[in-house]
Amino acid sequence: MSEPLYQYTLPGAAHWSLRMRRGTILKLTDVEGGANLAMLFYNPEDLLERYNAPDTLKCQHTFKLSKGNCLYSDMGRIFCSIIDDSHGWHETVCGNSTRKMVNERWGAHSYQDYRNDWQLNGHDSFLVELAKYGMGEKDMAANLNFFSQVVVDDAGNLALDAAGAKPGASVSLRFEMDTLVIMHSCPHPLNHAATFPRHPVNCEILLAEPVGEDDFCRNFRPENRRGFENNRLYHLGVR
Repeated sequence: MSEPLYQYTLPGAAHWSLRMRRGTILKLTDVEGGANLAMLFYNPEDLLERYNAPDTLKCQHTFKLSKGNCLYSDMGRIFCSIIDDSHGWHETVCGNSTRKMVNERWGAHSYQDYRNDWQLNGHDSFLVELAKYGMGEKDMAANLNFFSQVVVDDAGNLALDAAGAKPGASVSLRFEMDTLVIMHSCPHPLNHAATFPRHPVNCEILLAEPVGEDDFCRNFRPENRRGFENNRLYHLGVR
């Protein structure tokens, strides 16, 4: 991998957004272990095109995401590919924390009373970032949660797997088209820690190598080759 072009450490329980260019990599690192990085993806040229969790999972026959998986839009195109992953398990079905959820578990800590020690939730964090681009609650799709691993019991109940907290674990996303990335580092909705969790995530932007015919992500699942072909048509201007 090339040297980083830019680096930023997103604090725990914070939010951020940026436009990633095609041919760049966003490398994410769980600095302390136990981080949750929730993300949404949009086409900056047409904000109606956005990350589609059901299509991403069903076309790749998976419940979790890891190296080789591609993240699909609702137009059958690929926003980005997971080209490297030392964590190995990222979930995309449990959704987002809310203000009610955070207040019930850890108490209401408003910015007016606690300033930078306030307890922000994922839903409001997404809304703040979406508003910067003229979007709102109706534009919020199902999000994915990097660095969060879940387990299921015999009754089918999901729980956050504490064993999934791995300090220094990283995942690298190679962007296959220009993508608006909306993110927050607020607690996972299944997190029941005794104290409000704040775990930072390091973000690095790098240049990617050209994608060849033998690319691992391209060939990871048969559907991925079709997704890359849809991207090729899109970049040729064919709609």
